[in-house]
Amino acid sequence: MHTPADAAWVTRLIVDPEVALPVGVAGFHGAPDEAGMVEIGYRVDPEFRRRGYARRSVETLLSVGQRHPDVHTVRATISPDNTPSLALIATFGFVEVGEQWDEEDGLEIVYEAAVQDSVGSAGAL
Repeated sequence: MHTPADAAWVTRLIVDPEVALPVGVAGFHGAPDEAGMVEIGYRVDPEFRRRGYARRSVETLLSVGQRHPDVHTVRATISPDNTPSLALIATFGFVEVGEQWDEEDGLEIVYEAAVQDSVGSAGAL
């Protein structure tokens, strides 16, 4: 259940300023839980994939998490068939911690990273 406190953590549009169009969505599933965990999600429309939007979105989400004192762990859940997303998450230092069944998406692999351990191609965020 979302509360007004979750408003800053909701999903946002990914917009390409060159074409002034939304190309996907990215954000958090809600505010940090009691343990300091937030879950990220992102989806880029098929016609805009392979252009770096997902990478930049994950970089931004991790940066937001690092700046928030209540965030200690970032989680991402990904279908085992989503090879591009699995590869992307690995570049940021996420490690597999389990799996879960999602009523909407089916089997998902659960990945987590401590915010100070999250890295990208340019180093620690």
